[in-house]
Amino acid sequence: MGINFGEIKKKAQDALSKNSDKVEQGLDKASGFAKSKFGDKADKIDNATQKAKDALHKQAGDEGDQGGGQGGQQPGPSGPSGPSGPSGH
Repeated sequence: MGINFGEIKKKAQDALSKNSDKVEQGLDKASGFAKSKFGDKADKIDNATQKAKDALHKQAGDEGDQGGGQGGQQPGPSGPSGPSGPSGH
């Protein structure tokens, strides 16, 4: 007897596809709140929000249906993409 992760994933995808507009509204609301507290980071917040929306549509099975958005990944203006710091083991 075990956990059927495939079934759980399908149920989650179904819920996302039926409620993706509400989830997007929540992302927009959270983004607005974050920008009100950390306005100097608005570009990073917008970037993270867009990535979350893209992941939402991908998980909901909409990845080819939206037609909007940008193809591929864009390098962000946040700086170099190297290691975040020494590992110090």
